[in-house]
Amino acid sequence: MEQYKKEFIEFMVDCQVLKFGDFVTKSGRNTPFFVNTGFYRTGAQLRKLGGYYAETINNKFGLDFDVLFGPAYKGIPLSVAATIAISEKYNKDIRYCSNRKEVKDHGDKGILLGSPINDGDKVVIIEDVTTAGTSIEETLPIIKAQGKVEPMGLVVSVDRMERGQGEKSALAEIEEKYGLKTTAIVTMAEVVEHLYNKEYKGKVVIDDKLKEAIDKYYEKYGVK
Repeated sequence: MEQYKKEFIEFMVDCQVLKFGDFVTKSGRNTPFFVNTGFYRTGAQLRKLGGYYAETINNKFGLDFDVLFGPAYKGIPLSVAATIAISEKYNKDIRYCSNRKEVKDHGDKGILLGSPINDGDKVVIIEDVTTAGTSIEETLPIIKAQGKVEPMGLVVSVDRMERGQGEKSALAEIEEKYGLKTTAIVTMAEVVEHLYNKEYKGKVVIDDKLKEAIDKYYEKYGVK
């Protein structure tokens, strides 16, 4: 596993973004782990997060695209942080764009926040995590309604590695259904590999009991 992935996993633990316990996902699944990017709360954290996203985007998609689109609401700071990091790390100026939940009818009118999306633009979508692929169904129509644009791909922080709405993983379904490339900074398999029965800052984050709960979750929701 690459060093930046190990650092990112520990970064998520430090920021309390990656949590273990008893949670319910947006898709209604009871899960023993949860990723909440709303817990990145400081400038230093967002700067660091943007760097991890920037490296992953460059590794998977390259930088030959125009707009990084972050769906409201959590995608807004992600798109801003990542475009800043791309500028700093690679000297490439990518525009950021997000959507509003409600269309604004005065001043800067419309549904978009940040840069407009123009005909011919190549767009990469940035999200926190995709469980069942439901959010992309809301996002793509917004992007495509802006003109003749090319949605290139989707980047998330963590690939939960579970089924979407069928038997394939959510990211695999998105690739197949929408023709989008997908990638993640890390997968849950990498998270477990790095944290299972290993002490981090005086504590074993994933012990045998938690590992058993994660395994049972994947027996139910994992890709067959």
